[in-house]
Amino acid sequence: MRNASDVVRDMNRAGAAGRPFLFGFDFELTHAFFIPDPLHQTEVRFNLRGVSNASDDGPEVPYAFERTPEPETTYARRFDIIRAGLLRGDSFLTNLTVRTPIRTDLAPDAIYRRARALYKMYYPGAFVCFSPERFVRIDADGTIASNPMKGTIDARLPRARERILADPKETAEHNTIVDLIRNDLSMVADGVHVRRFRYIDRLETSAGPILQVSSEIVGCLATDWRSHVGDVIARLLPAGSVSGAPKDATVRLIRQAEQTPRGFYTGVFGLFDGHTLDSAVFIRFIDLTTDPFTYQSGGGITARSRMHDEYEEVIQKVYLPF
Repeated sequence: MRNASDVVRDMNRAGAAGRPFLFGFDFELTHAFFIPDPLHQTEVRFNLRGVSNASDDGPEVPYAFERTPEPETTYARRFDIIRAGLLRGDSFLTNLTVRTPIRTDLAPDAIYRRARALYKMYYPGAFVCFSPERFVRIDADGTIASNPMKGTIDARLPRARERILADPKETAEHNTIVDLIRNDLSMVADGVHVRRFRYIDRLETSAGPILQVSSEIVGCLATDWRSHVGDVIARLLPAGSVSGAPKDATVRLIRQAEQTPRGFYTGVFGLFDGHTLDSAVFIRFIDLTTDPFTYQSGGGITARSRMHDEYEEVIQKVYLPF
């Protein structure tokens, strides 16, 4: 792992030269990694929407997966800190995350191979991630797009789709994050607008199917975007969907409530192929540096949030996408 500012510089140089690279930043923007010519190395494995450096083939054998969530009373203490900040006006929306110890008889590389996700990565000794959420994609012509994901519901519930779209709290949360991402993209791009609003994806998980609500916001970068691609990405961090709004004050509130750094969880990772860039948010994340491993998950909190519902949501997100 390296200093984040050094990685930004290396991204700019490689982008200007049209040289492919793999990159990642932690949430605190203190640590990062930069891997040149990533398709020709296999130490760090990745698959970004089908672009991968290794086969994902692996046997589908029975497995154990146990989670030990923190007590609801522990979560409630952090929730109360966030809610007090919301009521003071420090934030309109705050993403609160938790660490859940897990035990499984699957090795991390086996989890990576079997996981079904749009974006996934296995960094030996550090983490395995299987994310459903894009951070930004930049096309060759400079079109930049972000797809923030806000709103989760058990797909097996009666009228699940209608319920999630009609829920006032979920609607307010999603509207806030769309506004935040639109403002973020406007710092680096022109012509920013919402192309798709509150569309729904269905995800199959080891705990059952869920529905997740997303939107798509797009804009246009300058024609020389590759020569400063590192600066573009760094300017947008931390990702709005996993921090909140307004961003600076909300990040301070997160530190107060969570107490410990998130590390690479809720940071971002991505691939530049020499012409285009695609990237994802580090969510659905297993920290391999702890014993036992810890699964990090979170959810957006607004002044309308109900503590028990939010606690249930972060536990629901502790799953293997098999």
